[in-house]
Amino acid sequence: MSAERTLYWENESTLIVADLHVGKTGHFRKAGIGVPQSVYKDDLHRLLAQILFFKAERLIIVGDLTHSTTNKELDLFRRWRKDFPSLDVHLVKGNHDILEEKWYGDADIIVSAGQLQVKKFLFVHDILKAGIKPSKGKYIFSGHLHPGISIRGRGRQTLHFPCFYFAKNYCVLPAFSRFTGTYQVEPKEGEKAFAIIEKDIVQLK
Repeated sequence: MSAERTLYWENESTLIVADLHVGKTGHFRKAGIGVPQSVYKDDLHRLLAQILFFKAERLIIVGDLTHSTTNKELDLFRRWRKDFPSLDVHLVKGNHDILEEKWYGDADIIVSAGQLQVKKFLFVHDILKAGIKPSKGKYIFSGHLHPGISIRGRGRQTLHFPCFYFAKNYCVLPAFSRFTGTYQVEPKEGEKAFAIIEKDIVQLK
């Protein structure tokens, strides 16, 4: 796990992320909400840094690479993609990935409509909507939920952080994009949550 909201599979030289929501800030600007493009550019720089740091040969995106229809930020992503011709990019489509197939082809992205299996690991965007039942010997990685967890102090103050959420048979990854909300998770017995607190990862449950 990385505090930059990524997971690295060392044996497969694979970086795993979910919910990049490329184009979301541009979508907001079109609607008249002044979100600076620097928010999106920071996400791209973080992704670049993670690929270089881990020397990843493959990138698996567990849904919601994009946020909506084409805009200038998607064009910027395609230019960014061309800087990594040797990087294999796999996308498991999420509910926001609505672009035409040609766009993904031009960006040299391998697309899986529902799920992607690599060895004993299964990648799906929304584990609940997919209706996949965990099976013995197979572990599932998903996104969509944007999990977060809270720390409550004695004085009723509450701090909320994105997290990696590990259940017995599946893991829900934090949204890679920082321009997203979070959904409060309450780990049950035997489950674990690792909060992302600035540059550190802290196990809270």
